[in-house]
Amino acid sequence: QVQLVESGGGSVQAGGSLRLSCAASELTYSRDCMGWFRQAPGKEREGVAVIDRDGSTTYADSMKGRFTISKGNAKNTLDLQMNSLKREATAMYYCAADRSWCPAIKFDEKGYDYWGQGTQVTVSS
Repeated sequence: QVQLVESGGGSVQAGGSLRLSCAASELTYSRDCMGWFRQAPGKEREGVAVIDRDGSTTYADSMKGRFTISKGNAKNTLDLQMNSLKREATAMYYCAADRSWCPAIKFDEKGYDYWGQGTQVTVSS
């Protein structure tokens, strides 16, 4: 059973940065699609960024240029560097993975079999 554990969440002022990490058991980047989603209070969960088996990346439009998804330095970790954070970035952030190519619609949650418990990010003004 694949397990995903997120870390790195916290509180930051608007304009600041945070780096989230996801530790994944049994996954390798060459075989698996991995990504980040988030859910703000009172809203549906939405995609943030994904990295596919071939290393290609996809970002939600509002995150382009400010967020970077990458393989972590440690084995089987996935990072999300978030810069120039805005208040609307306040949400629970989830790591997701699937043991195949990412779905054609990259942020289609049905295409991800494994989910972490989430890490909270709070951005204040």
